[in-house]
Amino acid sequence: MITRLLASALAVSLAFAPAASAQEEPAAPAAPAERFPLAANPDVTQDLENILFLDLSNGGRVAIRLMPQWAPKHVERIKTLTRQGFYDGIVFHRVIDGFMAQTGDPTGTGRGGSELPDLEAEFNLFPHVRGTVAMARATEENSANSQFFIVFYPRFSLDRKYTNFGRVIAGMDAVDAIERGEPPAHPSYIVQASIAADGKPHKLPPAAPAPATPAAPAAPAPEADPPAAQ
Repeated sequence: MITRLLASALAVSLAFAPAASAQEEPAAPAAPAERFPLAANPDVTQDLENILFLDLSNGGRVAIRLMPQWAPKHVERIKTLTRQGFYDGIVFHRVIDGFMAQTGDPTGTGRGGSELPDLEAEFNLFPHVRGTVAMARATEENSANSQFFIVFYPRFSLDRKYTNFGRVIAGMDAVDAIERGEPPAHPSYIVQASIAADGKPHKLPPAAPAPATPAAPAAPAPEADPPAAQ
């Protein structure tokens, strides 16, 4: 009798036991927003490997959140050139009010670049809004190299035509203060570009030399003594 009761209990427990893990349904794939974040993390204390600092000649420091989820090859290029010191001293050669500020050309003409090969385009879904940082290029889509621009105001006509790789998360006031012109008469420039993880302090531009103080007029020379009597 006891044996039959134990057998019945075992059968019931097996009937209601959960299915084996091998038979469980696979986990749902990550939602697109998880794979491709729709916003840049604004916290400058997080993910320091993906924050680009631009110390500008107007004294401001701009923090840019690099987004490898959007454009991994372009982000890697920016990091490589930054760590080489490539951007230090480079001017903003094309700055259009109400549009954008462009830099990254060591010749300052808009026609130069680095010695590295051009990049294949990584156009993405993220719009060119205020603070967007995107790669400049020539007519050919796969011609981006080292030049990039920061957008002052939304310009959605650029979407899916230029590779958006980051977003300003601090210091947009310094971007707004960049000298305008094509080229500017007195261009603003990047004093130092650095990756936050490298811990470089904010570098200010060299102090302008103080204006020379006018020299005091020289005291009149004393008259020569009269010749001594013979």
